[in-house]
Amino acid sequence: MNGHLFQEDDFVRRTSSASVRRNGAAKRGVAGAAAIALALGLSASPANAAETELPGLVKIGKVRKHLENLNTIAEYNGGNRAHGTAGYDVAAKYVVDQLKRAGYKPERNEYEFESWVERTTPEFAQTKPEARDFANGEDFLTMRYSTSGDVTAPGVPVNADSNASGCAAADYAGFPKGAVAVVKRGTCLFAEKEKFAAEAGASALVVFNHGATSDPADTGPVNGDLSATSTIPVVGATPEVGKALVDAGEALELRVKVDSEVVSDTGYNIVAETSTGKKDNVVVVGAHLDSVEEGPGINDNGSGTAAVLETAKQLPKLGKQKNRVRFAFWGTEELGLIGSTEYVENLTQAQRDKIALYLNFDMIGSNNYARQIYDGRGELDGSVPPPSGSAAIQKLFEEYYDGRGLPHEPTEFSGRSDYSGFMNAGIPSGGLFSGADAIKTEEQVAKYGGTAGKPLDPYYHSAEDTLENINWTIADDMTDAMANSVETYADSTLPVNGVLRTKEARTVEFDRRADHWLR
Repeated sequence: MNGHLFQEDDFVRRTSSASVRRNGAAKRGVAGAAAIALALGLSASPANAAETELPGLVKIGKVRKHLENLNTIAEYNGGNRAHGTAGYDVAAKYVVDQLKRAGYKPERNEYEFESWVERTTPEFAQTKPEARDFANGEDFLTMRYSTSGDVTAPGVPVNADSNASGCAAADYAGFPKGAVAVVKRGTCLFAEKEKFAAEAGASALVVFNHGATSDPADTGPVNGDLSATSTIPVVGATPEVGKALVDAGEALELRVKVDSEVVSDTGYNIVAETSTGKKDNVVVVGAHLDSVEEGPGINDNGSGTAAVLETAKQLPKLGKQKNRVRFAFWGTEELGLIGSTEYVENLTQAQRDKIALYLNFDMIGSNNYARQIYDGRGELDGSVPPPSGSAAIQKLFEEYYDGRGLPHEPTEFSGRSDYSGFMNAGIPSGGLFSGADAIKTEEQVAKYGGTAGKPLDPYYHSAEDTLENINWTIADDMTDAMANSVETYADSTLPVNGVLRTKEARTVEFDRRADHWLR
């Protein structure tokens, strides 16, 4: 491999450490192999140890201190760390200062983007057959990138009993021009539903949720994103509102009012990289630094930020790495994964090719948690197909938790966090997640404790996402698993992208007499 001699796969020895400790003979075998490696001048890397060292250095008390500091920053700067606020700017300065103290040279990675904003509160109402006003945030939400408009017109359901409702031009056969189309959330993109509705002459579009699961994302108002500015106003409604509209019959009349605009904006990420390790095989470790405007975001995503920051601070204590490790603190995640997506899209193809893998840590201290690992095998319904190598990342986390006797479960790559831009670029991705608005099941209670029937994070995107509501058990578990993965991949990414780094072996001179070696 690359002209280097090697005795064993360092990565396999590392992840097999639990079985090595249980078997004295195996342990002696590894020790013997290590002695041979040293005699031949091979690398005596941390991978030869019984277990990784970084989890012991990244202590939960230090992670908690970072969270306390982020909480203080939010408290004194408007109550949050949202994009464009003093809270975000001061939090970014804190991260930069901490990284500099650990010997890094952090950079402010700036980007421009188009930001969609609502200028006034939207309105949605049934005006006939009887009047009914729907509540913004409870009954409906404006879809991101909906255009402005104020429409009062007949409401017409479009194939509304199908999961493919409004996903084809044929659904609109005989549709009256100028009416408000009412469709069900389902198998195609919201942008496709809007396209077919507009082409059929609809004046506005209402997409109601399908209510197919206990997940609030499926049972509340549709919180959708059209990706680009629409040509007609679009709102997302709850399943209950949708049923009421469909049941109203031919007399239905609706009012939809949206007041929005798209403005140019700028944002920035904080990025820092180790000074050692090969520059052409980079492990990227990321967490988003911004919060929502509603609160300080201590779990979402102070928890990931604090753990990644402390991992970055402790990694240099292990000495030189074989692979570069790049730590990223993303901006404007809460506005649509903008910071991480812009970062990846602004890299050249050559720069992308040097990224071995991406590890994402977004919410790792959820109060009513589940111990979840991203679905690198692509086995779950709803998962975005992961790039090759992602399954190996999932397996590493699984083996770590199995070795500690901790239950775990896969969670879908839904596209809702900063791994999205990396996966779209074909970069192997993985990470950990303790849960957001999904409802905890009885099966999960049996595994982890907690309360069934309530969200995994009851304080998600609220003013109550505070230090007091962090679950320190899962925060500690996930911080350890994070540190283990970072140290492992800093040493070898072989199972993920086929790259194995070893030190040059020194030349050994052998004496020979006829067919016999003398030494």
